[in-house]
Amino acid sequence: MDNREQSGFYTLKGYQLQQNGPVTEAMEDYLEMICRRAKKDGVVRISALARELHVRPSSSSKMVAQLRELGYVQFEKYGLIRPTAAGWALGDYLLERHRTLQTFFCLVNGTSDELKLVEQLEHYIDRRTLENLRALLPLLRHWRASPSPKETWQETEQGEVTQQGATAQAPQPPETT
Repeated sequence: MDNREQSGFYTLKGYQLQQNGPVTEAMEDYLEMICRRAKKDGVVRISALARELHVRPSSSSKMVAQLRELGYVQFEKYGLIRPTAAGWALGDYLLERHRTLQTFFCLVNGTSDELKLVEQLEHYIDRRTLENLRALLPLLRHWRASPSPKETWQETEQGEVTQQGATAQAPQPPETT
């Protein structure tokens, strides 16, 4: 076993190569948009998909063909696309992941839109992390609603969190085995 295998460190491409499953990040983007549009309009046209993703219709057609081969969409004559049951199952997860991350980053950054950040990072968030981020949302909403969230909470070098004179021990991450 070489040092790289022992340490677990890889380049981004190395981690991508280890990814289980045939769905790439680009396929996720397409399926997410297909499901978003299909929820609204029932079907999606290749031209509309290309327009929404700022790509050429030929690129959309190629990607939709790959999604069809994997069983995620039905692609009918005249460019009509419909998600299959498997497509809806994955697509609903992708849409929920997007909404959760959008909410999370807007709360953390105090903004109303974090689309660019979400689109860049969403592919690297696993289901466990997504569930943990979702669980943090009520706390972040409370924090953001406080009069001055950045000044109200502070962490000391000892790992204590203080708020206007109150002190509580900061939660520690679980130990890994």
